[in-house]
Parts: sequence; structure tokens; C-alpha cells
Amino acid sequence: MDFRRALLSISLGLVLLLIWQAWLDFDRGQSESVPVGERAQLDSELPATPVAQPQTQPSAVPEAPDAPAAPATAGILPQVQQETGTLITVETDLLKVNLDTVGGQLRDARLLKYPVEVEMPDVPFRLLKDQPPDLLIAQSGLVGNDFEYPNHKTEFSAEENAYTLATDEQTLEVPLYWRAADGVEYTKIFTFYRDSYLIDIEYRVDNRSGRTWQGYQYGQFLATEQDSEREGFLFLQALPSYQGAAIYTPEDKYDKIDFKEIRNDKPVFETESGWVAMLQHYFVTAWLPEESAPYRLYTRTLADTAAQTRYQVGYVTLTPTTVANESVGSLNSRIYVGPKEQDRIKDPAEGLILTVDYGWLTPVSSPLFWILRKINDFVQNWGWSIIILTLLVKIVFYPLSAASYKSMGKMKKLQPRLKTLKERYGDDKQKLNQEMMQIYKKEKINPLGGCLPILIQIPVFIALYWVLLESVELRQAPFIFWLTDLSRSDPYFVLPVLMGASMFAQQFLNPTPLDSLQKNIMMSLPIVFTIFFLWFPSGLVLYWLVNNILSIAQQWYITRKLLTE
Repeated sequence: MDFRRALLSISLGLVLLLIWQAWLDFDRGQSESVPVGERAQLDSELPATPVAQPQTQPSAVPEAPDAPAAPATAGILPQVQQETGTLITVETDLLKVNLDTVGGQLRDARLLKYPVEVEMPDVPFRLLKDQPPDLLIAQSGLVGNDFEYPNHKTEFSAEENAYTLATDEQTLEVPLYWRAADGVEYTKIFTFYRDSYLIDIEYRVDNRSGRTWQGYQYGQFLATEQDSEREGFLFLQALPSYQGAAIYTPEDKYDKIDFKEIRNDKPVFETESGWVAMLQHYFVTAWLPEESAPYRLYTRTLADTAAQTRYQVGYVTLTPTTVANESVGSLNSRIYVGPKEQDRIKDPAEGLILTVDYGWLTPVSSPLFWILRKINDFVQNWGWSIIILTLLVKIVFYPLSAASYKSMGKMKKLQPRLKTLKERYGDDKQKLNQEMMQIYKKEKINPLGGCLPILIQIPVFIALYWVLLESVELRQAPFIFWLTDLSRSDPYFVLPVLMGASMFAQQFLNPTPLDSLQKNIMMSLPIVFTIFFLWFPSGLVLYWLVNNILSIAQQWYITRKLLTE
């Protein structure tokens, strides 16, 4: 196999890899409604109450979330249009949230620093939404066996209908109140912080029941299947980011659980620490239970009368909290509702930064993003940062690229002799290959000498692709002129066309394949890649365009130098 055939195979392999990944994601995203005959077996919305042991540590595996037994407080399956009480508006410098007095549910959350579109700077992105499609709300409560417990269906009372974080305040508390008939008073306190997407939730239990109180805490998300963000049409588009559930435990580490897996398997995990989250492209909502408190992470499906599948993912503690009579105790949890900004999500919980999912190339992508961010701190423009990063990558790989271009330059010098051999031996492929190998050996040319450098650089390219696709820091990042969002495709397709033209220009610097079929395929590759890149993030196309321009300059210089020797 000559060098050109190897290069052709590598290029086509890269295209097929991207198409295959797109097909896997498309197939994974297909929805399947829960069959009507299975709806009667669906659980209630409350998690099953764990079995309390005398040692306050469960020695047996607690009931699975789909067990028929449920606590007396378990509610009836509601319709998608949830019953609502009074909506309490809470606004900080980063968040605008609607809390429902029914259950203290987080029914709506808007990110004030993240417009939904560049063209609509005053319309904040809505991360939590209480109406389909794309339903996603956060629910929490308490469960147990011996008392009345406030859950996400309980009607709380509130002192005010609106709260705003004042300019001179660092925290904002929003209390909700409920008194049970058994004499226990509950206060559910939401604490918001300045310059933070973290929300602390405390259940304060004032026990005046005449006996010891025990209870378990849970937090869960109620969601419908989220549509992946796609541009273009099937196969000819940028690969969408993963959207669905994810969990993290010390045992299994970071594990994505898509909606299909929830429907089919309803996975359950028991762990000493970890978290459960719902992921969108650039954003994450995550329940972060207290550390070193054993709990169960569960998933399950629900269905309403419209046969729309809904999903629950959440956690429930396995060790009960005990509050003595005439005492006040508390149960605490935390939720993150915001963007996947790496500086923000690296500290709240172990492994939360993995929601910025660079896949198997994380060891390469993470350093690339770190360098890109450092460059941007200096130039204050992500587009120029990409160009500078491309130059740095090119400098690092210069020795390998130079070896590749020298090999190609030598091959180009041999083109007249190889063409003569082609005419002499005609269709005798075996004899032609033997003569070609003799020439390569005599001239000390390795026809595959340019393959290794290209193979080494492919992971860097794919790693940078995921950096540009996954990093919220580049969302709606402007460059120059019409390029107002490097995370989306070029609206006028200028960059993809220029990129295709640069690939076409490179064809004239490369040795022409002797095989006519190879020649035609190689000449068609710029067209194929141009079409394929029409809907890729413009930041990635910018990287490839600049890389091609630098490669052309480097290859022209090396080839010209070899031809004059």
C-alpha cells in the first residue's frame, strides 16, 4: 500500500467514525413510550422508605424503588400538569427561580447571565421548566413510617411571594412552613448565595410529638426526554452533546444513564457518597447529598394519561435522621442549577466536573482547554485564542509534520519515474509494486513515512472538537464580523467553504496518485468535508482552516526546498 492509499484510508476512516458516532447518538435518542399494559405497574412518585435497622445502618438491601410496598405518604400519580400552589419568585445576581408552595418544588430556573440566543440577549436560558416538552423540575421531601412527613406534594405556607438578593447581601433565605397533625413543625429553608448556582436546602424539624422522630430525606428530578441540539440533517451535522441522567459513585465513578436505559433497566445504586444529575448540552442540575451518608440512587419511569413517558432520577438516604422529643434537628442537601463552568463545578462535589464530558479523550481535551482558557485570559477573544492554540499545536507537531511533508515531497519528485513505470507495466500490479519498492529502497523513501504523524494528530483534533463542543465558556462567544457564536455553525457557511478550498489547495502540493480511482476520491474529499462541516461549530472549522493554512505554508516551504536540492 503506497502513502496516498494510506492517507485516503485514514481520511475516509475519520469520516466514517464521525458518521458512526452520529448514528449511535441518533439511535440512542429515539423515544419509546411505555406500553399501556405496563402503566399499572409503575411506582408512585415517592421513593420507598428504607428499612430502619436498630444500628441505624441498613444491614440488608432496602426495597428497590419499584417495590409494590410504599410508605403511607406515597402520592397518586399526577398528570403532567402538576398541581401548583403559590409560586414564589426568587432572584439573585445569577438566578431567577420559581418555588412552588406545594412541596417546595423548584419549578422554574432561568440563568440570567446566559441568554437563550445571541439575538435575544434579554431572554435568559430556562434550565428548569414545569411544562412539556422538555419538562424538568426538582423535587425533594422526607419519607418515613411513623409520622406525617412533608414531601413534594405537601402544601407549605410562605411569608412572602417574592424575594430578591439585595446588593449588599451575600445570602438569601426563603423559608416555607408546614405543621403536621402529630405535633411536628417543619421549616423548609432554601438558601441562595451571591455569585453562585448552588442552593442549600434544609429541613428543620421541631419535634413536639411526645416521641422520638425518625425520617429519611430524598431529592429527585422529574423530566421528560430532552431533544438533543442538532443542526442540519442526519449524518451531515455536528455530533450532539449527551443529554440525560448521570450518576457518580466512588465505586462506579461517572456513569451516564440515558432514557432508554432507564426505561429498560431502571438501574439502582447504593453508595456512601456521590450525586445524581440531569445533563443538558452546556448545563447541569445535580442533587448533591451530604457526604458519608449512605443513600440509594434510583431511576424509574412514570406515564401520564397522554402516554408521554416521564422519568424520575433521584436519591434517598438509607440511614434515618433522629430527632428527640422537645428538640430541633435538621436534614440538609444541596442542588446545583447552572452552567458547566469548570471553575464552578470542580469544588461542590467529587466528580461533578466530569459532566463536562470530553469522553475517552479527556486526558487530552482537558489540557487543551486549560491552555485555550489561559490564552483567552490574555487576548480576551476565543476566536483569536483558537488561532493561537492552533499555532502552538502546529509548533509542537512541527518535527512530525516536517517528516511527513518531506516524505510527500520526495514522493512528488519521483512522480515522473513512477508514471513511467505505470505506463511500462500497465495492468501488471505485482510487477509495478515490485519496481516501485525498489525505487523507494534506492531513494531511501518510506511510502508510509507520513502516516504516523497524521495518526498522532488525529486524537488532538478530535479532542479539540469535544473541547469546542462541550465547553460552555465558548457558548455564544463572538469572534469577528458575522461570527457571533463560535459554538454554532457559520450562518453564511464562509468558514466551511474556505476550509474546503484550503483542502483543495493542498491537493496540488501532494503527489498525484497513480491510480485514477484514488485520484478521483482524493479530489472529492474537499467537497465531502465541506458538506460535512457546514453544520459543525464555527470554532472547530476555524481551527481546521487555520491548521490547513499553516500546513500549506509548511508543506510549500519543505517541498520547494527539496525540489531545489
